[in-house]
Formats: sequence, structure tokens, C-alpha cells
Amino acid sequence: MKTSIKRLYQSELFKDFFENEKSSGLVLIGCTLISLLLANSFFSSQYLHTWHMQIGTESLEYWINDGLMTIFFLLIGLELEREVYIGELSNIKEALLPIFAALGGILVPAGIYLMFNYGTATQSGAGIPMATDIAFALGVLSLLGNRVPLSLKIFLTALAVIDDLGAILVIAFFYTSTIFWTNLAIALGILLFLFILNRMKVHNLIPYLAGGVVMWYFMLNSGIHATITGVLLAFVIPFGDGTKNSISYKLQHFLHKPVAFIILPIFALANTAIVLSPDIVSALNLDYSKGIMLGLIIGKPIGIALFSFLAVAIGLCKLPKDLNWKTIISVGFLGGIGFTMSIFVTLLAFTDHHIINNAKFIILIASLIAGCIGFMLLKLNLKKK
Repeated sequence: MKTSIKRLYQSELFKDFFENEKSSGLVLIGCTLISLLLANSFFSSQYLHTWHMQIGTESLEYWINDGLMTIFFLLIGLELEREVYIGELSNIKEALLPIFAALGGILVPAGIYLMFNYGTATQSGAGIPMATDIAFALGVLSLLGNRVPLSLKIFLTALAVIDDLGAILVIAFFYTSTIFWTNLAIALGILLFLFILNRMKVHNLIPYLAGGVVMWYFMLNSGIHATITGVLLAFVIPFGDGTKNSISYKLQHFLHKPVAFIILPIFALANTAIVLSPDIVSALNLDYSKGIMLGLIIGKPIGIALFSFLAVAIGLCKLPKDLNWKTIISVGFLGGIGFTMSIFVTLLAFTDHHIINNAKFIILIASLIAGCIGFMLLKLNLKKK
């Protein structure tokens, strides 16, 4: 009985998550188009200045990427925690398919990128084609209506969440140059204190959020990217039984709409203000552009389908009855919609503004192509109900 109640709430929260994410994808498309138009209009200088204006010691864009996006990562962490405890990742047999798919979707695109960029000044961009944008991917999937089986929605959601976890680990381990150990030790000490509160069954959200803010400050000044705080905080907030009475459920439910319709759109506006110069098309021939483009468009579907096939072939897991390899390959292309996470990693991987600008443009083009191919293949392969 207890398990069935958990599954009920899990199902309700999944539907809420899916609905918000798919709507957010459409909002993100609108924000991206608006940002591109404004960045290349008569108001270009004023628009760009808005995101670069100083607030304290840093720019508005900096506070969005290092501050607001921490809340986005907190939501990702809460979703991952839910999946591990009572979701699709709670049963190892069921979890292995999206885990292997995500692993392939991380390693193959990174490998393709390094084929073009290993040993060059841009090899640090290998993390760019690794991640899947949940909002955009589910947004495209939602355009197919009721012909999409529930198992495919769950597979893509779990895949994208694990994918983002992989990107988070890459950010933590590979995009940290200098570590200030004292600040890091204080941040981890706060994390330990919050974990102790968790074990003592303190179910008041206030000390966790207050501790999270202080932990974010010291993580920000430790050399490790501050957004990691969001994921760490998610795993010390008590999950309880996962029902509507747990503070983890309440916080996740509360954050869905602000993240989907405020934080991610602001991130899109701030980070897609790309000035399209006459020579931007020639950037397609550059090695990092080829790595990003081929990594997202080719690497993602190949990696997702190949590793899924290997996992099933050696008997580690089974393909859901209402899915086939055509739909797995098709949804693999939706995995090539990088956008939010790919742009986020771009900002960490490169320091040259010209390269960052070009890389963002390539990410948008590659995500558009991958999304369109995935949509057309799914429309072809999924039967109408």
C-alpha cells in the first residue's frame, strides 16, 4: 500500500514536471528569438549593455549564471533524488537503460569533439555537446501529442536528468582551475552540518535553505563553480516518504514554475544575445564548431542508441514493450538539443568572447537541426492514437 501511494505521488509529480518542462521549452524558444532580434537591432548596444552592467563587483550576466542557475541545479538535484528513491532509477533493472543511454550520450559526443580539438586551445570544450536540455527536448516531444507512449516520456526525462548529472560532474572536476581550500572546507563543513540535521530528522526547510545560501557563498569563492551547491543541497534536504507532506516534494513542486518560466527564460535572454557578424558563417569550418555540431547532431543519437543496444544485448536490461529501436534512435536526436547546459558549459570552457559567441551560435544551429530531425523521425515512427 505504501509503495502504491509513493508511486501515485511520483506519477503526479512527474506529470507536473513534464507539463512545466514542455511549456518552458516553448517559452525558451520565444526568449531566444527575442534575444537574437534585439542583439542584432538598432537597440543592440543598449540591450547588450543591460546584461553587462555592474551589480556590485560583477555583471548582471554573472549573477544570473552563478546565482539564479544554482536554483535550477537545485531543482535538477531534487528531481534526481526523487528518481533514485521512488522513481525510474529506484529499480536498478529499469534504471540501467536510461543510465547506459546517458553514458553513451556523454562519451560519444565528447569523443567526437576531441577528434577535432585534442591538443588544441579549444579542447576544453569537450563538455559542450555532452548535455541534453530537458525543457527543449520535452517541449519538442509534447508537439507529438498523445501518440507519445508514457514509457518514452519517462525514458527521455530520466536520460536527460542523468545527462545533466554527468554535465554537473564534468563541471565540478574539469572546469575548476584554482581551488581555495579554506573556502571549500567551510562549504563542505556546512554540507556536513546539513546532513547531520537530515539524519536528526529535522524537517523544517528554513535551516537547509539558510545553510544553502551560506554554502553557496563559500563555494563561489572556492574556485569550484557555485552552481554545484544546488545539487549538493538537494541531497541533504530530507526526502522522507516522498509524498506531498515531505519538504523535498514541497520544495520541488514550488520550484517548478519559477525555474521553468522565470529563471531559464532569463538565462536564455542573457546568454543568447549573439551578434551575428558577417563572418559568423565561416565559423562553421572551425574545429570547435565541427566538434559541437557533429557531437550534438551525430554523436548524441549514436551514443544513446549504441549504448542502449549494448545494455539490452548483454542482458542487463530490457527495452519497454511499447518502444522499439527506431523510437530510441529518434529520441536520441532530441538528446542532441543541448541549449541551456551546452551554453552553460561554453561559458566555463572558453574565455575568448569571440569563441564563446560563435560556440553559442553553433549550439543553437545544432540543437535546431537535431530537434527537427528527432521530431520528424518520431512523427514517422509513432502511431497515431
